[in-house]
Amino acid sequence: MSDKPGEGQKLVFAADLGGTYLRVALVDESGKIHHQAKQRTPKGDSPDYVVDALASAAERWRSEDGRRIAAASIMVPGTVDNENAVVVQAPNLPALAGFPLKAVLEERFSWPVLLENDANAAAVGEMWMGAARGCRDVVSVTLGTGVGGGVILDGELWRGAHGSAGEIGHSTVDPFSNLKCKCGNTGCLEMFASATAIVRMTREDLPHFAKSVLHREELTAERVYDAGRGGDELALSVFKRFGVYLGIGLANLINIIDPEIIVIAGGAVNGWDLFARDMQREVAERAVRVTAQQVKIAVAECGDNAGLLGAARLAFDKLAGE
Repeated sequence: MSDKPGEGQKLVFAADLGGTYLRVALVDESGKIHHQAKQRTPKGDSPDYVVDALASAAERWRSEDGRRIAAASIMVPGTVDNENAVVVQAPNLPALAGFPLKAVLEERFSWPVLLENDANAAAVGEMWMGAARGCRDVVSVTLGTGVGGGVILDGELWRGAHGSAGEIGHSTVDPFSNLKCKCGNTGCLEMFASATAIVRMTREDLPHFAKSVLHREELTAERVYDAGRGGDELALSVFKRFGVYLGIGLANLINIIDPEIIVIAGGAVNGWDLFARDMQREVAERAVRVTAQQVKIAVAECGDNAGLLGAARLAFDKLAGE
């Protein structure tokens, strides 16, 4: 994707450093994406693989638009120490744990570099250019391999005292569950309302649904969704549970934060028509009624670009404040 930026227009090199894919883009101050690319995230025991991949991606556009690039903004799937610009933990990219990514990239890029958690950036992207435009109290919930979250209060991203605010996926929705989450806890929302959870719940329930078409399928969340659209009882049962647990999690958020809007994003949101009714029923029953009636729950509008847009917006805001 390529579109020539206007003369003198500032750009941010935004990168989404996912566990599977590295996505990069050049974004201008109006939220327009001028170049975009995607590649597999490099694997290895050394953080140098990641640094080299980011530097190589940036070099593609440096010769053409280098003078206009004002900063780089990198999203990391994990906890970022914003004070020291260090990746504290990144379960899907363990080589980055404790690594001073900001300092190393600034030396390679010669641009100021901002690091941010990927779910936080997605929340900002939806507030800037997506479903939460015009709102100042926003919660973004990303339903992917896991469950991520970002919280914006009075127009400002809320990172918390230790940089880990918004870990919605690790809120407890079933204290009696023995299912252990990767965080070490049991009963986490992520264990019931993620793409991984859809596959696990389907596999566990298969013996009880002898006529399900999913006996003949290699299980993926997408295939379970397709089966549900076709009326498969097992798939419908799984998405019902998915919706119930998600609704419990959202009701807790509404009672604690009282946002204007909750934006639901991520690949699992494709099953919206199969889980939304049960999700909304739980919210109505469990959240403070007067509040729940006013909080909007909406599907994200920016798709995979939400994080890239949010990362760019955060970098432009930082540049404006310096």
